[in-house]
Amino acid sequence: MSLVAFNATAHDSRYAEKHPLTKEQHKWFDNLQSGKGLCCSNVDGSVLTDADWKTKDGHYQVFIDDQWRDVPDDAVIKGPNLYGPTMVWPIRIWNNATDMRIEIRCFIVGTLM
Repeated sequence: MSLVAFNATAHDSRYAEKHPLTKEQHKWFDNLQSGKGLCCSNVDGSVLTDADWKTKDGHYQVFIDDQWRDVPDDAVIKGPNLYGPTMVWPIRIWNNATDMRIEIRCFIVGTLM
């Protein structure tokens, strides 16, 4: 059984094209971590729309790959979001050519604008 995770950039590039990062935001992303470790060390963060995340029974859920997924409590980042929008860092892990599972590495609620 082999596991493969994909490396990518710190944040969703489609959003970043319209909202370039400041020097402070770059430093923040480089050090951003949840209880599961650094967010951007081996996974791409994605910006979520309000329709793609919710709370249920006191916990967060995110809509990824046509399915609602529970966000583990230790993946929730406690602290200010210096970037702005709600974001999630999912890790897609392939067990073989056809079997993939998703783990949530980090999640942060967006700032009110």
